[in-house]
Amino acid sequence: MSYMPNVIAFRPRPAAEPLRRPRVLIRAAREGQAGWRRERDLKRLLRADHCPAPGASLPRLRAEEAALNEARLQRAADYDMHRHVLLMIAILAEMRAAVGDTPVPVRTGARIGAAMLAQAGVALSGPAAAIPAHP
Repeated sequence: MSYMPNVIAFRPRPAAEPLRRPRVLIRAAREGQAGWRRERDLKRLLRADHCPAPGASLPRLRAEEAALNEARLQRAADYDMHRHVLLMIAILAEMRAAVGDTPVPVRTGARIGAAMLAQAGVALSGPAAAIPAHP
């Protein structure tokens, strides 16, 4: 057996169950990432005076989103689709910001599969996409 130096350290995921939402809702939230400005939009969405630390508002955002999702599933008259999309945008952005604060150690020269890099959120293209087997 050999030691595997190409293991990427990820922050442990919370015990909460994963978000399982309709494809159109997730797609709208992904498209909204381009216009998201954390300082401006998160304060407005949370109705707060200041912007919390990255990741600190996730429990509140997820709880509010879960309530809206329940209203969506029950087809409640007071369901606000616009706010639901905004919450999903905020959740995705906050998850990205929380992970972005923690550096992910990657050993240089290690062979890393494209699937693992894609899972980590690293996009490869062009000549930099070819990772040499040995330095």
